[in-house]
Amino acid sequence: MAQTERSEPYFTERDGALLPAPHARSWWTAGMLHGRLLAGLLARSLEQQHSGEGLHFARLTVDMFRNAPMEPLRVTTERVRDGRRIRVADAVVHASVGPVARAAAVLLRRGEQPTGFVPNIPEWDALPPDQLPDTTKPDFPIQMFDAHNTPIGYWGDSGTLARRIWVHEFSPLVAGESLTPFVRAALAADAASPMTHAGKKLEFINADYTLLLSRLPMSDVVGLESGGHISEDGIAVGHATVYDIAGPIGHCTTTALANQRSVSGPKTAS
Repeated sequence: MAQTERSEPYFTERDGALLPAPHARSWWTAGMLHGRLLAGLLARSLEQQHSGEGLHFARLTVDMFRNAPMEPLRVTTERVRDGRRIRVADAVVHASVGPVARAAAVLLRRGEQPTGFVPNIPEWDALPPDQLPDTTKPDFPIQMFDAHNTPIGYWGDSGTLARRIWVHEFSPLVAGESLTPFVRAALAADAASPMTHAGKKLEFINADYTLLLSRLPMSDVVGLESGGHISEDGIAVGHATVYDIAGPIGHCTTTALANQRSVSGPKTAS
């Protein structure tokens, strides 16, 4: 992707509080924080406070149950279980209105890989980001394309073909800190909802997602491919496969709630 890295972080930490920058706002409402950044903050705190040698973040479930205002936030965590092979921890984002999002993480201890054959998903034939025509607006971290590796302008432009994206965050989440692979994956996973649930326009808003990782991404870009959408009575569920440059690394499942209004969002140039 052709963009240069943005220098402004989304948050600055001061006295334990995380102060959002103007570009941290949601695509839906000007006075609301973007949901993917809440997921990033939750992943960041869980990683900082509950990671351990030999342990891998295999699951991250993020619940976004309340709009987060553009104001200082605090994150608290709790270790729920600490066993020999499994660790479970929770995190909550707090604002002046109370809790606005929470996450539950499962860390599994790495071990010897079994030698038996298990059928796997096919290798991804997506082109690397630098080999795709650059149709992305400046500072927009998502590059969209279809199953023929043809760039598409917006979520609904791919017709019946699977939607594919590369996500490359250009801004640090918190000032003075580099994005870790786990936080990058958590930020990218939020895009599974619009890429799975959008029609001609985006009429479902993300309620939660679960990111499942067999390993962490080894590249700065994280890829997703839509795998399916089912909805009834304004409730949608869907899933996507998660990739890095080397291949598949996991899955993301998502639930969404109908939010039928005209949403332009940040479209890519056609």
